[in-house]
Amino acid sequence: MAVRITEVCINCDSCIDECPATAIVSASDSPVNGETTYVKPEKCIECSDGTTPKCADACPTEGAIVWDLPYTAEYNAYYVAGHESGIYNIREHKKNGIMFPEVSPKPYREVISISDRQAHTPVAE
Repeated sequence: MAVRITEVCINCDSCIDECPATAIVSASDSPVNGETTYVKPEKCIECSDGTTPKCADACPTEGAIVWDLPYTAEYNAYYVAGHESGIYNIREHKKNGIMFPEVSPKPYREVISISDRQAHTPVAE
């Protein structure tokens, strides 16, 4: 994944239509808690071809969209643990099983430090 939406989100859904990967769902469709707009980590591409993720450009709430660890095999254990604890709900493919990073890695912005990602630093900073 690369970005995550926090509890400060006001659920305005302005980010949903901006996501080119259709990785964002409204709070009412969230597979996790139903209280906050949700980014599907297995689909997020960080809009790695642009200057900033499109969701962050559209978001009116400071601190609502933060960096998360890259969705790569190196961080597979992080996403498995998050899935098992209910932080994430990673989709299951009929043939390939749960689409963890080792099965379906995603591009990410290498210029964002791992420490910023671990600290869930706001994307807009």
